[in-house]
Amino acid sequence: MMSNLPYVTAFYAALIGLLAAVLTIRVIIGRTKYVVAAGDGGNPKLAQAIRAHANLAEQAPLVLLVIGFAEASGMPKLVVHGLGIVLVVARLLSAIGLSGSLADTLPRRAGAGLTVLTLVVASVLILLRLGGAV
Repeated sequence: MMSNLPYVTAFYAALIGLLAAVLTIRVIIGRTKYVVAAGDGGNPKLAQAIRAHANLAEQAPLVLLVIGFAEASGMPKLVVHGLGIVLVVARLLSAIGLSGSLADTLPRRAGAGLTVLTLVVASVLILLRLGGAV
């Protein structure tokens, strides 16, 4: 294994990838069950499944990319693990919240907040690293 590749981030990307697969399968099952080829067909359960999947697809890639850059810039592995753990927990909470309801729920809010926090922390760490402060 080459040490300059972001292997810690790759681990968390793989976990997020598995979550994405589960959420994708839930959409496929919903489309089959409710016979809906596109959109949600007005079905709230299918709308929830679609939103949970889409929210992950909207949020996770950028955060994983920034975490990967933080790791590649030389951030300690423990810090990268912390960012990855928080991201996975955040995305799980968000998926749980959106899968249960499209309303404003505590898991949904917590997931969104932790995702943004992870993005901000990883971004600031990169800027500090590039500036020579860490």
